[in-house]
Amino acid sequence: MIDSEISSLNDLRMKRSAPKLNANQKQALREELYQYIENADWFTVGIMAPSYKLASNILKELESQLNWHSMKVASHPNDEGPVFLKANQRTGVFHARIEYGLGEGILLSCQYNEEDKDAQTLGPLPLDFFKNKS
Repeated sequence: MIDSEISSLNDLRMKRSAPKLNANQKQALREELYQYIENADWFTVGIMAPSYKLASNILKELESQLNWHSMKVASHPNDEGPVFLKANQRTGVFHARIEYGLGEGILLSCQYNEEDKDAQTLGPLPLDFFKNKS
């Protein structure tokens, strides 16, 4: 069911899991998100997904959409199960671990080289948010 109350990135902040969005909502959030992206120096990404394969595919989609260099695997789970994948654009690596009890979604943290600027975490965005622009 589409969450009709979502109209800005701020509406996502208290969500445990990413809501379902329609195409218009995704477009509005995408436009707002790109304003944050333009001002950040680098990013960390958290992906809460039902499997490592899905999480790593989502990271590749995000890298493609944002024209980032491909990140390398630093660690990943050997077992099947829900994962939390954390990617660091500055180091160029990501780690993934099995973690039960999480919601699903993408968390994007805008990071800054200047210490006086606080990181801003946006999301959770739907797992298909960076899949295409429709």
